[in-house]
Amino acid sequence: MNRQDLPLNANRMLHSLLVRQPVTYHGSELRSGWIAENFGLHGDAIVAFVGPCRVPTEHLVDLEDQRAGAVIVAARMLHFIAEQAPADLAVAVLRQRLFVALVAELLRAEGVTEGLSRSGDDIFVNERKLTVSIATISPKSGLIHLGINVDPAGAPVPASGLQELGIDPWRFAERLLDAYVQEMAGIAHAQTKVRTVP
Repeated sequence: MNRQDLPLNANRMLHSLLVRQPVTYHGSELRSGWIAENFGLHGDAIVAFVGPCRVPTEHLVDLEDQRAGAVIVAARMLHFIAEQAPADLAVAVLRQRLFVALVAELLRAEGVTEGLSRSGDDIFVNERKLTVSIATISPKSGLIHLGINVDPAGAPVPASGLQELGIDPWRFAERLLDAYVQEMAGIAHAQTKVRTVP
């Protein structure tokens, strides 16, 4: 397991952990305290793991998808779950969009350029969906789930995966965790070096 603890400011750290054992994502994991209960990381944290994705309609956070009776299924995904203060939905969505943009940036660095596109919080390769993601809040934190298909077998929509792109999910997870932690540290630092204006 790979763990990094980098200070975000004097009072807060973003803990990151790459979990090597497989974990199935059902959607119920996107809740306050799940990371602490399962991996012992308290406070702001992000974890990554690889495993199947089987999210039934009743566990969907996206109300439009839930009303449509959608499900999320893939044989194997690289999952990221983040829990960070504050419990502010706009902040959580902005972090989600930044995280998705980092995925696209790292894919380009891996040589995936042809057919790569981002639409909001989704990434596509040749018009086939590569990612799923959602941001929400609990009473005490912002929460993000991002799933990147490794093997999209069973997906209810045309989908692509890291496997067909020739990208190792574990190495990609390490790079993405590091990039996100560094971005959060950079944002925190940027807040310390400016003054307010009238």
